[in-house]
Amino acid sequence: MTPTAQTYAPIDAAIAALTEGSRIWSHLTLGQRARLMERLHASVAAVAEEWADVASDLKGVPAGHPLRGEEWLGGPYAALASLRAYAKTLKTLENGGNPLDDVRVDEAPSGGLRAHVFPADLTDSLLLSGFTGEVWFRPGGSIDEARASAGLGQRDPTTPGGVGLVLGAGNVTSIPVLDVLYELLASNRVAILKVNPTMDPLVPVFERALAPLIEPGFVRVVTGGTEVGEYLTAHAGIDHVHVTGSAATFDAIVWGAGDEAHTRRADGAPRLRTPITSELGGVSPIIVVPGVWSDADLRFQAEHVTTMRLQNSGHNCVAAQVVILSSEWPQRDAFMAALRTAYAAAPARPVWYPRADEKLQAAASAYPAAEWFSDRSRAIVSLTPGDAASALEETEYFSPVLGVMPLPGVGQEFVDAAVAHANEKLMGTLGANILIDPATQRALGDGFERAIADLRYGSIAINAWTGFGYLTPALTWGAFPGSTLEEVGSGIGVVHNALLLEGVERSVCRGPFRPFPRSLGSMIRFLSVSKGSLLPKPPWFVTSRTGAEVSEGFTRFRMDGNIPRMMATLVSAFRA
Repeated sequence: MTPTAQTYAPIDAAIAALTEGSRIWSHLTLGQRARLMERLHASVAAVAEEWADVASDLKGVPAGHPLRGEEWLGGPYAALASLRAYAKTLKTLENGGNPLDDVRVDEAPSGGLRAHVFPADLTDSLLLSGFTGEVWFRPGGSIDEARASAGLGQRDPTTPGGVGLVLGAGNVTSIPVLDVLYELLASNRVAILKVNPTMDPLVPVFERALAPLIEPGFVRVVTGGTEVGEYLTAHAGIDHVHVTGSAATFDAIVWGAGDEAHTRRADGAPRLRTPITSELGGVSPIIVVPGVWSDADLRFQAEHVTTMRLQNSGHNCVAAQVVILSSEWPQRDAFMAALRTAYAAAPARPVWYPRADEKLQAAASAYPAAEWFSDRSRAIVSLTPGDAASALEETEYFSPVLGVMPLPGVGQEFVDAAVAHANEKLMGTLGANILIDPATQRALGDGFERAIADLRYGSIAINAWTGFGYLTPALTWGAFPGSTLEEVGSGIGVVHNALLLEGVERSVCRGPFRPFPRSLGSMIRFLSVSKGSLLPKPPWFVTSRTGAEVSEGFTRFRMDGNIPRMMATLVSAFRA
């Protein structure tokens, strides 16, 4: 059916209501905004179970499936944690404080400042023992400048930011909600959320979760296909666009398609005249630094790598795609054997995202020798020197395809070569992962930290997955700075950023190389590089036997802070 003016009348009315809502928002005090975040926390908590259930169902993960917990963590958990963090920032500003007041700030290896933002409280330490998070500022700024800008739009709350359009993601269910919150708090922009069609079953849940923002006119939720998105991006009432998706989608919004896009690029005349930010994914590496690993280390880290690729069936913008492995590591074959075992044993689930079957077929065509598992629903592509790697390096498969790429060297030589390869060969700059045992990290010392500084990614995870960075509200989420409309890469700008910090370059999270109780040995012997962990296998591991139960328990603790029930959840975690 051809859209008519009547088709778009509800959208026009929504934008008109938001225009008035922008004026109302500018009159709210910081205290009122903090209390609004608390009301949102309650409304999200009220729909949390339904949110997780609907999300699991739309992805084909049935009741009782061990991976159903992914939708607790990737949905209501992320929203609840962020709302608490934003409320805390608003209260701090209301009381005349600064978001960096209780944060340790030192110099990062890059030469800029580094804020140690996680763990932020006892809840963080209890749920995620052994994990830390840092926000690195761009070099050249001072601590006074960082403090002066902390708070972003909430430092000038009476200045309205207009109406923003959020083109919601279709893969992770918390993304649309978190993007709306960031528009509101970072820029004082009310928002119209255009839901991706894959998420349409969640619209009633989103509307109830966001009711405290919808009622006063701060948010509107709309649905529809490409034609609705095109109408909205061209609407005169829209002051800013934020999109989570692919670079192809971004380019179509900014430049158009076909001959029009070619001409506009040549003339430097974008179709879109409205400012735009974006998060667009990429090809994420896992750099495996050679060391001396026990059999248990090999198994655990093989499951870790498997999780980085197979979580959400690989339909993540930051799903790891290329393992960079030393061809000179004596344990290389043992690691590959453990990886194949873990990859094959991960629970079966649908490859559910639209057109993912085409991506799998493309990988099969590009790499006929790929190893296939689980009824040909997931693949490992083991490259040898001289093999064509461009498809793996330049194509975000967004499906269960994992490449393994050999590079020569050991120690610092390997680390530097792997960092250079990731920077120069892999498409995008959203997220990079590094696995390194404490003894090797200690031996490399400052050389390892310098290599981290050289790694040009917006989110870096050391002995963790960058998905942890996504779930941590105080960390920023977005591409490494430097993208442009012409060469957008993994996107422009950041989101999440619960302390509302300006001038951020990247976020770095660090986790324990070994889970509890094996982590205690690392804690005792190498305290300088490993704080150890009291957390057993993390609940987001696709191989966790109790992942669904523990993920739900973590979320319920974020809902109500019930400590006795949380203790029972932690007991379940030890059965993972």
